[in-house]
Amino acid sequence: MPFVNVTIAGSGIGADRVGRLQSGVTALMADILGKNPDLTAVLVEEVPASGWQVGGRPVEVAAHVQAAITAGTNDAEEKARFIAEANALLHRVLGEALPLATYVVVQEIAADAWGYDGLTQEHRRLTR
Repeated sequence: MPFVNVTIAGSGIGADRVGRLQSGVTALMADILGKNPDLTAVLVEEVPASGWQVGGRPVEVAAHVQAAITAGTNDAEEKARFIAEANALLHRVLGEALPLATYVVVQEIAADAWGYDGLTQEHRRLTR
């Protein structure tokens, strides 16, 4: 039950590119991290480029990905591959003007600290 927040800045991002990011991230979560795509939520939030700087300088376009997963469900190699592939997706969709400091974060949350439909991931694990 991953939740992925993609924050992007720049002019004219458009519904097409938002959709490409959403479907691309969902596919990466399934293909690399083994997450159920039917339970993968992807929120793309757009912010003004004027609100984003890297190295104290304004940017033309920027992006940040934060993916929340249950702790212990993926190994270091899988997480590293997801980070690399998500970065490549950002570049394909948003272009090469993305700054070097374009971060992809995999945040691991304890199974008893989150869930969906009123049940924690720990509860689901224990009742399988």
